[in-house]
Amino acid sequence: MARLNYVELPVSDIRAAKLFYENVFGWTLTEFAPTYAATLTGDTDVGLQADASEATKAPLPVIEVDDLEAALEAVTKAGAEIVRPIFGFPGGRRFQFLDPAGNEIACVKSDHD
Repeated sequence: MARLNYVELPVSDIRAAKLFYENVFGWTLTEFAPTYAATLTGDTDVGLQADASEATKAPLPVIEVDDLEAALEAVTKAGAEIVRPIFGFPGGRRFQFLDPAGNEIACVKSDHD
């Protein structure tokens, strides 16, 4: 079953954002790049994206799916605009689309399943 498993937040200063979330909520954020850090709880995790060329304009909800290609087909068939086709990243693959209200959403398939 598809479930919300991640929220990616656009940030302008990765160090300040990382310190904020660590200090306020006691989270541990792992750095994956100079401009990216994320929690790794296995529940609904949070990523911080400071690369302006990669960041979305608003928080990006990420929905975990069992079959990424089937999800892409369903989203496309429903008329959604694909804004980032399937791409790989450390830990999995995902794509991003606009829902009918214009919200950018991502679907992900983890390499760890």
